[in-house]
Amino acid sequence: MSYLRTFAPWIVYAVIPSAQWQWAALAALLLSAVEVARQLRAGRTLDALLIDVGSLVFFAALTVLAFADPDTALHPYGPALSSGVLALIAIASLAVRKPFTLGIAKQSAPKELWDHPVFVRTAYVLTTVWAASFTLGCVVLVALAHAGSTPRTIAQIAAFVIPIVFTVRYVAYIQAKAPARAEG
Repeated sequence: MSYLRTFAPWIVYAVIPSAQWQWAALAALLLSAVEVARQLRAGRTLDALLIDVGSLVFFAALTVLAFADPDTALHPYGPALSSGVLALIAIASLAVRKPFTLGIAKQSAPKELWDHPVFVRTAYVLTTVWAASFTLGCVVLVALAHAGSTPRTIAQIAAFVIPIVFTVRYVAYIQAKAPARAEG
């Protein structure tokens, strides 16, 4: 559930029609602000808020741009920019050795697992998959925007669905191996 809340602003931005991109950016900004405030009140640490804070900054900038210059040449590239920003956040979290999925996983995992090598390695694997999916999504969305193709929602959603499915399956795989690891 925490992944859904974390990525809700991006999903809202992806599904609101491009013709209303100003309102999509504003809705995403408001969702981001609410989620960051909720997380801060809950005492979450920065490593659990990397995507949330990145979302807030991106959608604040996009909202200003969208209302100040609704016909900007960047408008068709908005979906690609959003995937690109998510890719950069994910890659940066890996570079600073704080994979964003680790902070999210800590919200629901027992504290005694947080420093376990398998738990940490799983976060690196998952964050790498998310980063790759966002990067590929960005490339596809740039190509679609450059070609003048308007239906980009499927590519945006795929950039989320693929890593979500991988995350669910990979975590289940790791959890299924845990009893065998404890016995061996």
